[in-house]
Amino acid sequence: MKMSDIVNEAVAALNEKLAGSDFGGTAKFDIAGEGTVMMDSSGARAADEAADVTLSADADTFRSILEGETNPTSAFMTGKLSVDGDMGMAMQLASALA
Repeated sequence: MKMSDIVNEAVAALNEKLAGSDFGGTAKFDIAGEGTVMMDSSGARAADEAADVTLSADADTFRSILEGETNPTSAFMTGKLSVDGDMGMAMQLASALA
């Protein structure tokens, strides 16, 4: 199964952002129609596994968050990003991505 270019871009961007952060849990980005990205203390990778928190959005929303154009919290508040699971972990991830 070929992972989408969007997933590959997200993995690369997340590895840069997570490098040196103290994100200690497991999180999953579920990119609608594209695939999933797992994040943990060792970085990001294309995978679909159980996670403490799952963040779901469309590709455009994830791209704008990763490029720093959209604040993850405001994306959540406006319904563009949904969070399922540990809200504290989601907040920790949001600050790591800022």
